[in-house]
Amino acid sequence: MSIPSFTTANGSRGDHESFGCQAPALRVERPWGWFETLIDAPPSSPPDGRGGYAVKRLWISPRCRISLQRHHHRSEHWVVVSGYGELECGDGPIAAQPGTTLFVPVGAIHRASAGAEGLLIVEVQRGDELREDDIERVEDDYGRVVCS
Repeated sequence: MSIPSFTTANGSRGDHESFGCQAPALRVERPWGWFETLIDAPPSSPPDGRGGYAVKRLWISPRCRISLQRHHHRSEHWVVVSGYGELECGDGPIAAQPGTTLFVPVGAIHRASAGAEGLLIVEVQRGDELREDDIERVEDDYGRVVCS
């Protein structure tokens, strides 16, 4: 598989490897829909060598929702790009529609729920560890909460 190139801010051509990023991953199916990792830049990636970042696209199927969850090593910034639904973080739910944004700080309990048309979100993660197992599920419609 070839690594897709892109145009940098100064107009030159770039590739993911030159920025310490992995090529976009294939779609990962979940009970609520799917996600795709568009960019995965580990914490030691250039240009600054600081905390890493990842960019994902999440599709939440109509009338589904992700688990009520928190992360211990990353923050997230969500941008709704299509569909309608509800986003939860902190004080209460907010209506989700194209253009709605939500910042999820490290440790904050959050969830996204889709309406009748589904919900498409672009998610930017930032942190020292960007792993799929950094999910503590508080509630889950699909039986994935681990009791301790």
